[in-house]
Amino acid sequence: MARLPRSAPRLRQASRRAGPDMHLSDLALRRPVFAWVANLLILVVGVWSLTRLPVRQYPDIDPPVVSVRTEYVGASSAVVESEITKRIEEAVAGVQGVRSISSTSRDGNSAVDIEFEIGRDIEFASADVRDQIARVQRSLPEDALDPVIEKASSSSAPMMWIALRSDARNALELTDFARREMIDALSVVPGVARIQIGGERRYAMRVWLDPERMAAHGVTASEIAARLEAENLELPGGRLESSTREMTVRADARLARPEQFTGLILRVGAGGEVRLGDVARVELGAASYRTGLYIAGQPAVGMGVVRQSTANTLEVAQGVRAALQRLAPSLPADITTAVPYDESVFIQASIDSVLQTLVEAVVLVGIVILVFLRAWGATLIPMLAVPVSLAAALPVMAALGFSVNVLTLLAFVLAIGLVVDDAIVVLENGYRRLEGGEPRALAAARGTRQVAFAVIATTVVLVAVFVPISFQTGRVGRLFMEFGITLAAAVIGSSFVALTLTPVLCRSLLHRHDHDGVVSRGVGAVLSGLENAYRTTLDLALRWKLAVIVVFLAFCSAAILLFGMVRSELAPVEDQGAAIVVVELPQGATMDETLVQMRRIIAIAEPYSGPDGPVERVLSIVPGFSSPGAVNTAFIILRFKDWSERSTSQMQVVRELGGKLRGLNGCFAFAINRPSFGIRDFGQSLQAVVGAEDHERARAYAAQLAAVMRSSGRFGPVREEVELTKPQLSVEVDRDRMAALGLTASDVGDALAIAFGERKASTIEDRGQQYDVILQVEADRRQVPGDLDRIQVRSRTTGQLIPVSAVVASREEGVPKELKRVDRRAAVTIGTSLPPGSTIGDGVATVSALAARDLPPSAALSWAGAAKEFVDTSGGQTLMFAAALLIVFLALAAQFESWIHPAIIIVTVPLATTGALAALAVTGQTNNIYSQIGAVMLIGLVAKNGILLVEFANQLREMGRDIHQAAREAALVRLRPILMTSIAMVAGAIPLAIHGGAGSEARQAIGTVIIGGLTLSTLLTLYIIPVLYILVARYAKPASHHADELARLEGEHPES
Repeated sequence: MARLPRSAPRLRQASRRAGPDMHLSDLALRRPVFAWVANLLILVVGVWSLTRLPVRQYPDIDPPVVSVRTEYVGASSAVVESEITKRIEEAVAGVQGVRSISSTSRDGNSAVDIEFEIGRDIEFASADVRDQIARVQRSLPEDALDPVIEKASSSSAPMMWIALRSDARNALELTDFARREMIDALSVVPGVARIQIGGERRYAMRVWLDPERMAAHGVTASEIAARLEAENLELPGGRLESSTREMTVRADARLARPEQFTGLILRVGAGGEVRLGDVARVELGAASYRTGLYIAGQPAVGMGVVRQSTANTLEVAQGVRAALQRLAPSLPADITTAVPYDESVFIQASIDSVLQTLVEAVVLVGIVILVFLRAWGATLIPMLAVPVSLAAALPVMAALGFSVNVLTLLAFVLAIGLVVDDAIVVLENGYRRLEGGEPRALAAARGTRQVAFAVIATTVVLVAVFVPISFQTGRVGRLFMEFGITLAAAVIGSSFVALTLTPVLCRSLLHRHDHDGVVSRGVGAVLSGLENAYRTTLDLALRWKLAVIVVFLAFCSAAILLFGMVRSELAPVEDQGAAIVVVELPQGATMDETLVQMRRIIAIAEPYSGPDGPVERVLSIVPGFSSPGAVNTAFIILRFKDWSERSTSQMQVVRELGGKLRGLNGCFAFAINRPSFGIRDFGQSLQAVVGAEDHERARAYAAQLAAVMRSSGRFGPVREEVELTKPQLSVEVDRDRMAALGLTASDVGDALAIAFGERKASTIEDRGQQYDVILQVEADRRQVPGDLDRIQVRSRTTGQLIPVSAVVASREEGVPKELKRVDRRAAVTIGTSLPPGSTIGDGVATVSALAARDLPPSAALSWAGAAKEFVDTSGGQTLMFAAALLIVFLALAAQFESWIHPAIIIVTVPLATTGALAALAVTGQTNNIYSQIGAVMLIGLVAKNGILLVEFANQLREMGRDIHQAAREAALVRLRPILMTSIAMVAGAIPLAIHGGAGSEARQAIGTVIIGGLTLSTLLTLYIIPVLYILVARYAKPASHHADELARLEGEHPES
């Protein structure tokens, strides 16, 4: 260990604890080139790591989901639920890591979604589910198809929609063009997983059956289907062989054109030939007419770009746009492309905005340091710590699989104020010693040694704050983890810089200054006046200790009052440049009716999309976010202009448009902001789920809760998801009658499926593409229940044609469109909107109180969408905050070798809480995930100031000062570094609090908390810490007490 100079004998004992740190700083001062090389290597490795980090909007916070899909053709939703869904739920319930199980049973189809905890490997999870399904597969109905198990990734939804439009081509031609000319070119873009088509009208040979003509010619639908399957095929014919030549024989019996199908002979009898054209109309049409995509109300075809789960969103978007530019010259003149939706636009704008705040933070922090030190060279020293410290975090991010996202960039912005702190402490102490007359090299060496313990202690505390975060689960835990570990890595890097590069720079760049300039003298006078005012008020505080304690307790108590005043929510609503309108018509509504209502809503939104309006483009799709084929639903996406080109926010448009939509007749429509955190739910802003043992009770309980919610007057329109309004024609077969007539249930079911469904009978080929041949009765002959009389089946015994109506009885009834279950209980979702000024926390609290008052104990209340995330995370935040406090306290205790000194430091944390809550209350913001991140961070920031005071006071006591002198002198000497570091941190947070742009709402929350909490806690800590130190530190023993006592005992009792 390097010896301390003889001129500082008392400092030897005070710096004993900083031995290892002294080695590091002395090594740097003795080998400055080595110090430069070490820091430059960190910078180079950091830049290299940055080029390999993916870019996302958020960390990968979507939980792994495994879906089990099972088809049971012909079964009702109730039968599907009892025979398939419940058995699958029971089988997978015991799989490790299951967070929740939700299921939907529809006619002929079962869907079970198993959501796992974040962090569960999707491959192992799906394998476990597959094993459990295999065990129960034999107990499923024999007629049911094998369950299909799929893995859902966090990137399964399209990140971009590309629209094709043409004045000369219809949707059929556009779809075919997209499939032939564009999809392959876009699919090979690096990072693209697949391209899905929206509003697809894929070619198909449609065979429209005429029941009357079929009956007149004695032909059934089943016979037509069988004939098509038998006649439209390609047969291997073998080969011809001779001694000199070999030739392949190909028997091509495939049909390709409508006239070929029309001429197909179905039967030959006494009455002559019966051709397909005699009983049906054949055309080249669309496989389905139950979907559509529209741009500004005009038909279009969309291509949805789904990226690979690990792909860089911005790079994929750039690659797709570049591919579109390469394709543009080859596009026909009548086809135009547009990008009505692109997630990368908001991501890029949000990242650009954060980067701008990063630059602003650096400038403001530099100004603060310059004001205090009044020297350009001295200001440069801590500013050089910024790039190296931030670069130190990048390899850690790469090693842990993190990404460049809004949360990690926020960590960088806040790190600006933090990483200069250590350098400021070293610089200010060396500068003070230089001003006291010591040579530059000696001032740098002694100054670094004196504060080395404080630098290490503050670094350990700031890192320890985020230890509990690493053990958090769920979406919020992942958010906290990436933010916290990134910030902690930067802080560790700043500590290394402060103990290596900073003393080297101090020796080179620090100079004594006379501060002769007018500005410099003026700033010096202000700082001197501030120091004199603090000295005077500190002396008063030390004389009136009881009054200071009373003020301290009053501010701590205020936190409880303010906590009740600040409203809570999961996250602030962000202006993401896109809003969504969800449209639903009554069950049984046709697609034509849906299109009429959709156009009405687009007309209502039209004033917002004019030249001066905030909306740039309107995209609409049918069906909407409902069950497959639900043509009574639609959704409309409003894409907004760039944030700099409009003064109206997305949230304002949603509020106004939502009010206008409430008065619509014939449909239920509501406007919503895009959810945060990658939540893919597009329901209403508050969704409560009522569960019960059976669906009848669940519907009754949901109706009861919905009624009291409406009568409370605290919500917008309240709507139950399940209504017995889906019109259904229930057909019951008379088995005795069928047997007597020579029919089977299969015969009847097959005839009905062909006539009223869309039966795929064969395929055709055209230029390398295959298209389906689909049979269905003409639309005007399948409109009313009486049309069942038109369908005939051939008797297996007599060969006669028998009307289906002769062996079935039908009745019309209202049924739910689907049966839903959540966590193995029948469930009904109630959706509502929140009035202006109300948060999701208010809504959850109100609904919970109403449910507790009015629902029986057998009813279970849970949540969906954003409300579910809010409830799942709200309980753990208090525990996490407490855990962070405890770990910081233990880390301080270990460093100070005392229980009393950490208590003095940690007891001031409530002051920061009071300041943070007061700032949120004054600005009208909420307690949300971002403000909670700031609150946890405040624990370390507040402890940092206390460490500087307590550690230096301990040093002074070891040098012979009494406790009163030590507390007073430590406060006066540490005033400037505490103000510099705190003001620098506040300055770094100011751009977050005031900067607008994409995603600014979230940044404002964390910036406001940091500014309010740190400002109040710094001002009061400067008085409370000295008072508490004088009152209780007298009972603390020196850190070396136990070691000295053991040494004394060893000397008194030598080992024999």
